[in-house]
Amino acid sequence: MNKILELREKRAKAWDKAKNFLDSKRGEDGLISNEDTAIYEKMEEEVVNLGKDINRLERQEALDMELSKPINQPIKSKPTDGIEEEKNGRAGKVYHKAFWKAMRNKNSYDIQNALQIGTDSEGGYLVPDEFEATLIEALEEENIFRQLAKVITTSSGDRKIPVVATKGTASWVDEEGAIPESDDVFGQVSIGAYKLATMIKVSEELLNDSVFNLETYIAKEFGRRIGAKEEEAFFIGNGTGKPTGIFNATGGAELGITTGTATTITADEIIDLFYSLKSSYRKNAIFVMNDATVKAIRKLKDGNGQYLWQPSLTAGQPDTILNRPVKTSAYVPIITAGAKTIAFGDFGYYWVADRQGRSFQRLNELYAPTGQVGFKASQRVDGKLILPEAIKVLQQKA
Repeated sequence: MNKILELREKRAKAWDKAKNFLDSKRGEDGLISNEDTAIYEKMEEEVVNLGKDINRLERQEALDMELSKPINQPIKSKPTDGIEEEKNGRAGKVYHKAFWKAMRNKNSYDIQNALQIGTDSEGGYLVPDEFEATLIEALEEENIFRQLAKVITTSSGDRKIPVVATKGTASWVDEEGAIPESDDVFGQVSIGAYKLATMIKVSEELLNDSVFNLETYIAKEFGRRIGAKEEEAFFIGNGTGKPTGIFNATGGAELGITTGTATTITADEIIDLFYSLKSSYRKNAIFVMNDATVKAIRKLKDGNGQYLWQPSLTAGQPDTILNRPVKTSAYVPIITAGAKTIAFGDFGYYWVADRQGRSFQRLNELYAPTGQVGFKASQRVDGKLILPEAIKVLQQKA
């Protein structure tokens, strides 16, 4: 049996066991004793740990599939003169080779000529096209928000997105009566670009070692650092020098429901949040919350006695609440007074705008006393929720 499927079935059985224990120990008031609570929390911990194992194996399986792809493509066309058409600009092999030789400080006149494609007016070179795709993959692995949002690429200037602010309506009209005017009102959402940068240090010994894969290392580190900061901003950014997050008071998602208490969430409140979102958005909607919030609502049932949270039995599919997928992020606020703790909606209406071209700069002298070479990596990005009504949030009572 597939290991992932086996773990999913094991987690489902562990969850059923935990639910049965919880139901058997509830008193007439719906509460359980401290001793039984401790036992249940151990059972729940097993469910959580199995979920982490499943996620780890799924990532490993995806990586194995990627590495198992053939590195050469079969010859399907007729032979030509034997000369492969060379790509131009940053997609060219010459530029790609020159870029990485420059990063390793192995310059020559040929290399400098090739790198003129990427201007060094500000001390850095644009990343070759093929490597830029590697960076985007790394960002998606680190940043769950990019998997949910709509990602666009802009070349320069602000991107103006037209939005219908108010829709026109029809009216009942008497015979030969005048038809009232009712026009749509249009607005605009402007997406710019904020600079996000990080410094990567590599020892001179590693750089001089031909076995060391500099491309993979920088892509991984860039993805980890930049991806984490991006995700934080897309959730809780205030729009000042960074993107506007969905939990921000201005420009963020609309309020769906406020809880009755500051430190708890009830099943009815989650159901109210679900139906506060228009049905047209619910078909593609997902729940996003902190892991701690998932733990707090795992014990909740709906009006039919069914638990709201359900583990997934299908590989690659997320767990669900009210039959809608659940995603977790460490950057979603935890349950505290006044905090917005759950978002539910269609995240495709959050637009992430990448300003085309990411750059690197090699810093030879800054870390020379310690025998290291610095690499400054930067990109420009912005993010905004285009339709606030497409995502609703649950806020704790102040």
